[in-house]
Amino acid sequence: MDHATPLEQALHAARALVLADLVAGEVAEADVVSLVEDSVVHRRWWVEQWPEGVDYLPGLIAQDVQDALLEKYGRWPLCPVCSHGDPHALDVEPELGPDPHWVCGKAGVKVASVGALGPVMGGFGRFAE
Repeated sequence: MDHATPLEQALHAARALVLADLVAGEVAEADVVSLVEDSVVHRRWWVEQWPEGVDYLPGLIAQDVQDALLEKYGRWPLCPVCSHGDPHALDVEPELGPDPHWVCGKAGVKVASVGALGPVMGGFGRFAE
């Protein structure tokens, strides 16, 4: 029997979505997964303070990991839409809201839901400085 609270279920679901995107981008090494775990710990506290924000967890954890990766490795996930110009990262929208998506701000298009980058990554894994 599963005794996980709704909060723990939401945290596990958000973790799984972000990990799926990291795997799709071929960057799910142990140190990167640790960044996800750090974010989950932080966001557990955050949503305990503001329970109404539980639906925002996937987007917030994705943004936390993206920010931490930028500091350590470079921009991620790289945009698979724009084939010209300098490599750039996708953004999470909405910044604070439910149903987060990876979007290309330059082209103004929704690329994939958080957790669904796999089918669109096609060689756009890794990082760009």
